[in-house]
Amino acid sequence: MRKVLLGLGNPLGRDDGVGLYVASELHAPDWLTIPAQSLENVLGKVEKADPEKLVIVDAAEMGLPPGTIRRLPLEASAKMLGSTHGLPLSFLLSLVRVSEVMLIGIQPKEYGLGEGLSPEVRAAADFLISLLRENREHEIPELRFGKHGAEESGGIS
Repeated sequence: MRKVLLGLGNPLGRDDGVGLYVASELHAPDWLTIPAQSLENVLGKVEKADPEKLVIVDAAEMGLPPGTIRRLPLEASAKMLGSTHGLPLSFLLSLVRVSEVMLIGIQPKEYGLGEGLSPEVRAAADFLISLLRENREHEIPELRFGKHGAEESGGIS
C-alpha cells in the first residue's frame, strides 16, 4: 500500500510545528513523508505520489490535555487544526484522489512565537511516530463530541 504522511505546521509557532516534526522524524520504508506549512502548497506532490492512504498530522485545539492524540473527523477540521489556512480542507482533499484519508491531531500546549515543541507534545509526537512505523495508526481513538464540544474518551494521550 502506498502511504503518504503529510505533516503540517509552523516551525516558528512552538507546538504548531508538531506535524512538521512527525514528517521529518518518521523514517519507514512504507511511508512517503511530506512536511509542509500549508496543504495548498503540496497538493501536487500528494497527487503525484498517488497514495492509497493519506495521513495528515497537525496541531489541533481539542480542549484536551497537552499531548493528547486523536483521529479527527474531517468535518470538524476547520475548527480545530492549527495550520490549515485559506481554503477548507474538505475542498482541498476533493482535488486529490485518495482511497483513505486520516486526520490526526495532537493537542498543543504552547502556540507562542518560538521554536521547539513542549515536552508533552514532543513525547506525543514520538509515540505517534512509533505507531505509524508499526502501522498501528487505527488504534488512535477518534475524537468524540458531546453537548459541550470535544470530550475525553480515554485511550492514547
